[in-house]
Amino acid sequence: MFIAMNRFQIVKGSEDAFVEVWRSRDSLLKDVEGFVEFHLLRGPEADDHTLFASHTIWRDRDAFEAWTKSDHFRRAHANAGNNGALYLGHPKFEGFEAVLEE
Repeated sequence: MFIAMNRFQIVKGSEDAFVEVWRSRDSLLKDVEGFVEFHLLRGPEADDHTLFASHTIWRDRDAFEAWTKSDHFRRAHANAGNNGALYLGHPKFEGFEAVLEE
């Protein structure tokens, strides 16, 4: 199993708009080989932002990497730059491979 996460610092007051961007997108993930599950997580608030994380679970790292090189990925991220005013900085990617499962 591989978990891919992106952390987003969202400008205070823009949280609903950020969630709507994700809600209204056509992610195409359900059609991707090796995709298991997606979650958008809301985290703690700071003075100037609210932390969010996108969280996807994949069969393995190879499936995730194949998706990042696919037409599905390019189509799903085609409008990503249109919402820059919602963010403080760039998203931070973190990838994790399972080393113990129960």
